[in-house]
Amino acid sequence: MNLAARAHYELARFFLFINMEARAIAQLRQSLKVDPSMVIAHESLAFLHAERGRSALAIESFKNALELAPGHSATWFNLGFVYHAQAAHDEAVTAFQRALALSANLDRAWFGMGLAQRSLGQLPQAVESLKEAGRLQPMNPHAWYELGMTYYALKQYDKVQETIDYLDGFDPKITMQLMRDTPLRSDAAA
Repeated sequence: MNLAARAHYELARFFLFINMEARAIAQLRQSLKVDPSMVIAHESLAFLHAERGRSALAIESFKNALELAPGHSATWFNLGFVYHAQAAHDEAVTAFQRALALSANLDRAWFGMGLAQRSLGQLPQAVESLKEAGRLQPMNPHAWYELGMTYYALKQYDKVQETIDYLDGFDPKITMQLMRDTPLRSDAAA
């Protein structure tokens, strides 16, 4: 590893710590000028851009990192997350699939893929993805909430109730939110 590039990277981390984003970005860019193959600098730049809503720059930085390290499943996941946030759901699904091809137990990639699939109207696929996210992280209330919402969109009210019952066992707050967002009535199940 190039020591000068590492020094710029460490300075960037320091500047982030003291909330000096512009200086942090300048140091990350300097790090990449010295050593364009420094994956962690590309990823750090991508995270900074993503956190600040600069999606196009985040995507570019994540893609740069993936050119250097295409086998990094977390980077594929993060790229998918940014695509999903931009409503580029087809691209998000593709990125999540790449992440899962590298790491099949990456629960957050299953979760993200389920959200993107639901946004594309692929409800049965979204159910399967969200069920897998819940299987991998059985106490993740967000996975179960989104699964319940997807069952609701499919008008599978018995499955919504099963999800509510399960979720109520460990997260009453999210359970109440799911109940508010999926008003089940006796006439709705008919």
